[in-house]
Amino acid sequence: MAMHLSSACFSALSERRVPRVRAVASENVTAEDDRVKLGGSDLKVTRLGIGAWSWGDTSYWNNFQWDGEIRNYSNVFMMTICLEKTADRKMKAAKAAFDVSVDGGITFFDTAEVYGSRASFGAVNSETLLGRFIKERKQKDPGVEVAVATKFAALPWRLGRQSVLGALKDSLNRLELSSVELYQLHWYVPYEALLYRGIWKINSGYLDGLGDAVEQGLVKAVGVSNYSEKRLREAHTKLQKRGIPLASNQVNYSLIYRAPEENGVKSTCDELGITLIAYSPIAQGALTGKYTPENPPSGPRGQIYTPEFLTKLQPLLNRIKEIGEKYSKTNTQVVLNWLIAQDNVVPIPGAKNGEQAAEFAGALGWRLNSEEVAELRALATKIKPVTGFPVEKL
Repeated sequence: MAMHLSSACFSALSERRVPRVRAVASENVTAEDDRVKLGGSDLKVTRLGIGAWSWGDTSYWNNFQWDGEIRNYSNVFMMTICLEKTADRKMKAAKAAFDVSVDGGITFFDTAEVYGSRASFGAVNSETLLGRFIKERKQKDPGVEVAVATKFAALPWRLGRQSVLGALKDSLNRLELSSVELYQLHWYVPYEALLYRGIWKINSGYLDGLGDAVEQGLVKAVGVSNYSEKRLREAHTKLQKRGIPLASNQVNYSLIYRAPEENGVKSTCDELGITLIAYSPIAQGALTGKYTPENPPSGPRGQIYTPEFLTKLQPLLNRIKEIGEKYSKTNTQVVLNWLIAQDNVVPIPGAKNGEQAAEFAGALGWRLNSEEVAELRALATKIKPVTGFPVEKL
């Protein structure tokens, strides 16, 4: 997943294009089919991963406020105790999400150095939690293999290849690992104030850092996130000159947010052999069917998935439910399978607890047929798409 920034900060420069998307139609899928190589790299991961953005987070996924029971305390001592209990409960839920995922055959986890704000009291960095969960699991099951993907934050004061290596080593320390499977640039530098220094020069330095990380054995594969078609081609070409494949581009992609099909990102990934990693694949819960016009999501998500939008979404949700009943699958499992059926796509839904993780695993081992894939896209096309992450349009 990516950080959310205001779309007012960036300009939309991409053109809409007619999507060219391949679909796989098969109801019988072997275990080996549920593993996929990331781009031209040698790294092979499960066809569906788990996003760990919510692990340790006390902001976006907690509606930027304390839990209800915490707000009831005016006494600092009692509030501190309650905070500790809340953090412990959420940590146990995240640990259950990790263990249930691994038990269900999902061993690809995506995190980032900016997940879990250090500025929020009670927050624990997502990388720290993931590293802890891996260590505890390996103590019980030494043979378990977990593929970790994390990301470099292109912050304004980070201006060179050494900043990438430095941030990566900090991430490895938090994860308690000597290397990770995939390291990604979290977003393309959009800072207009740095134009005079040459934006591409700054991003070029970041790409040099990715290449250095591969050559130093700190990562097995490298990728980018929220990159437009133009930036994706530039990154691919630069790394290719060093003999290093660009393994992935992580972007917002779901049944109701299909910008990667329309702005050339999906077709470019297919053309260049770059895997598209889809964050927000269930539209932050909007496609699960749990929200209705009478019961919209709270917090920041409620500003996106409004009662008006959810009213227009109901016909699509009803059809998703009907198709799910045919396969004995939930709405969530159907929409994740729809993404897998696009080919060259690895969805990474966020699992906050074991129940969600178990449901996600049910999206594997079967396939929607081509008629169902096309029908769902046709229904979704009638709905005005939601706002995505604006950096991908630069």
